[in-house]
Amino acid sequence: MTQEKLAIDGGTPVRLKPFPAWPIHGEEEEKLILEVVRSGKWNGTAGKVMLQQLEDRFAAMHGARHGIAVVNGTLGLTAALQAAGVGPGDEVIMPPYTFIATASSALLFGAIPVFVDVEPGTLLLDPNLVEAAITPRTKAIVAVHIAGAPADLPRLQAIAREHGLRLIEDAAQGVGAELDGVPVGAVGDAGSFSFQMGKNVTAGEGGLILTNDDALADGIWSLANVGRVRQGAWYQHERIGWNLRMTEFQAAILLAQLGRFDEQFRRRERSAALLNELLQAVDGIRVTPRDPRINKHAQHFYMLHLEPDLAARIGKEQIIRMLRAEGIPALPGYVSLNLNRAIIDDIKKWTGEERSWHCPVSERASGSEVLWLQQSVLLGDEADMHDIARAVRKVMAVAIDRE
Repeated sequence: MTQEKLAIDGGTPVRLKPFPAWPIHGEEEEKLILEVVRSGKWNGTAGKVMLQQLEDRFAAMHGARHGIAVVNGTLGLTAALQAAGVGPGDEVIMPPYTFIATASSALLFGAIPVFVDVEPGTLLLDPNLVEAAITPRTKAIVAVHIAGAPADLPRLQAIAREHGLRLIEDAAQGVGAELDGVPVGAVGDAGSFSFQMGKNVTAGEGGLILTNDDALADGIWSLANVGRVRQGAWYQHERIGWNLRMTEFQAAILLAQLGRFDEQFRRRERSAALLNELLQAVDGIRVTPRDPRINKHAQHFYMLHLEPDLAARIGKEQIIRMLRAEGIPALPGYVSLNLNRAIIDDIKKWTGEERSWHCPVSERASGSEVLWLQQSVLLGDEADMHDIARAVRKVMAVAIDRE
């Protein structure tokens, strides 16, 4: 069968026009920023206005009693872990298929990441493997809502309760996601969100921690406010904390961004559903399975899984080059953190040991089998999704033929 010539081989690309630019902004951001400028109230201490609105609105979106805005999601996780009682030398179970910040948030103060492999297909922390990793030093489990898909919080919460552990959600990619109608972020003891530039809601940088635990909220607030206590005197510092506060400027941007969020969320969901339909029967790839309990998926990125034989013979990087030549901005995704030398070395610094973990699902996904499309691509229209599907079919057909 004669195949259409790939662009990388001199053929005509499927697509020449760009996908939607990110971030999307307009008059509302400008209006709210100007309000902050004119107010003369720019920081995040007493008398905050935009920050209070943001914290209240974001908490309400996710069914949480408390929201604490912070400088970024990484230090949000750090503050949540510390406020939850995790200390130097304590172990924190987490998946390896995630951004390095999940691990570095613990290592920052000497807590030790323990990597437990992810589920095939979803790449979410595998609850079936968690209990075997619990030791007397384990203090917490971090569930990562990878790509915007909620982790299996009910099972992880049950395990955490049975063993007296804290459950912390790394919800950096999960704004608006729901499992069985329950929003992520405050199902566990606390959840940390990110507003970094690439996230579905962004102020360039920033983060926010949610919790339903009153005491934990006070502890997180104190850590983010240089050890002060709520309702205390200005120089009443009762613990060691840091200045982790967000500014009024960032809060203004985020309030404006939240005004666009619902429509963008629905569009990402529609785009992902259409891609799943268009790509379901394409040889050489598999779409990511979706837990039927997920009624809202944040679709932070769209994952495609290469069939193992094809990945071994052609290579993920070559498939990505082929797709990019066709005008599709494919990405290779994460490096499995259990193989990250910086993390291994830092754990050795704290423990005196060089530790290793067997995480074959994560390692295969990272090394050869999983590629991504970033969230802004999913803001395209139906024609854009058909372009993606056409390019994938074209590349797969040639790649399989070359086997």
